[in-house]
Order: sequence, then structure tokens, then C-alpha cells
Amino acid sequence: MLVIRADLVEAMVAHARADHPDEACGVLPGPEGSDRPERFVAMVNAERSPTFYRFDSGEQLKVWRAMDDADEEPVVIYHSHTATEAYPSRTDISYASEPNAHYVLISTRDPEQHELRSYRILSGEVTEEPVRVVDAY
Repeated sequence: MLVIRADLVEAMVAHARADHPDEACGVLPGPEGSDRPERFVAMVNAERSPTFYRFDSGEQLKVWRAMDDADEEPVVIYHSHTATEAYPSRTDISYASEPNAHYVLISTRDPEQHELRSYRILSGEVTEEPVRVVDAY
């Protein structure tokens, strides 16, 4: 189960809405081994595409180094789908490389409401998990 603060959910959704019609992407780091996302890091979709996302490699290196320096890990890796449901595509599954991360997808296909779902992706196997939004940890 992903337990996540409401302010972090709001930040991801706002980023997804702001980048629509392109996919938005980013990471929520947290202390190593905690399984608790603590901060929001919006990243650039290097593809600038409505159907695909890819972290900019230079930006990703910088963000991952900063996490290492702070004894953090990527607890949540998120991106949006602009025209489809919040379910990982084959490409999303093939690029999932963080075995401990929660992969959060936000669908912005409906302008009135968003759909947010979380998955664990290990060795190509996708498992949806419940999401519990809390005010504070």
C-alpha cells in the first residue's frame, strides 16, 4: 500500500494538469528504507510528448546524486497519461527500473477530475496497490 500525504498528491496532479497535453513526470524521494515519500521533485519530460515520457538524463543524474547525498531513494516515480487510463503501458513497464518504488500514474484525460493509481512493477510484472492519502505521517 502507498501511504502518501495529500500535499504531495496535489503537487503531482497540479504538475500533470500544467503539462497537459504532454505527459508530466517526476519523483518523490524519501529516506532510504522508509517507504515514505517526503518531497516533490517535478522533472522535465525530455520527450515533450502526449504519449511518452523520459527523464532528461542530465537532470536525472543530478536528482539521483542529490538523493544519494541525502540518504534518500525514489519512493514514488510518477507520470501522467493524457488520453488513457492510469495504467502502465508496455513502455512504462519496460522502463521501470527501481524495484522499491511505487509507480504512480495520473490520468488527465477528463478535464473535470483526475484518476490516480499506484503500482509495483518488478521484472515486468505489474501489481496495482491501494493508495491511502493522509494529511500527515
